[in-house]
Amino acid sequence: MTSPLILDSLRRRMRAMHSLYEDATATMTIDQVNHVERDAVLPIAFSLFHYVNMEDSTYPFVSGGEASVWNDEWATRLRLTIPDHGKERRPEEMVDQRIGDYEAFIAYMNAVWARSEAFLEQLDPGTLTDIIVPRPFPDVVANTYSARVAGADGITLLDALECWWYQHGLRHMGEIEHARALVGLNGMTS
Repeated sequence: MTSPLILDSLRRRMRAMHSLYEDATATMTIDQVNHVERDAVLPIAFSLFHYVNMEDSTYPFVSGGEASVWNDEWATRLRLTIPDHGKERRPEEMVDQRIGDYEAFIAYMNAVWARSEAFLEQLDPGTLTDIIVPRPFPDVVANTYSARVAGADGITLLDALECWWYQHGLRHMGEIEHARALVGLNGMTS
């Protein structure tokens, strides 16, 4: 049985990480988010949409099949230049990513956060050791960080939540913090 303390820690870390995204988006303009420092450098828009949409698109796997928030209505509202999170694309394919409606993006992000946090609140800590992606891994997973973390039987629910949501989100927040300096803003934490 997995300790409830582990789940409590994950809940608190996810809320804290989500709050960094909330603070970052509240202190940036659409021009800063879509700014391109120079050729071949991804804009903040890429990191923002990529991470939020990846947390959302992995939700069906961690929840056991519930639908993502993302749908055609959100796609229309956000007016992305590239309607794709870019996970299976090369960086040079995603340099043109821009968010067309920043307020709609923030609403989408908040909807994803609310649904993920509600899921974590009701989650039974005993399910954290359940294997959700067994070995052998499909190609889309085989070369990921979570595949490196996985145990002998595969990726557990805890592995997925830690890798796909928490650690992935912090990685992209680091990119966002660095990029904020390039548009004249401060980082998010010390």
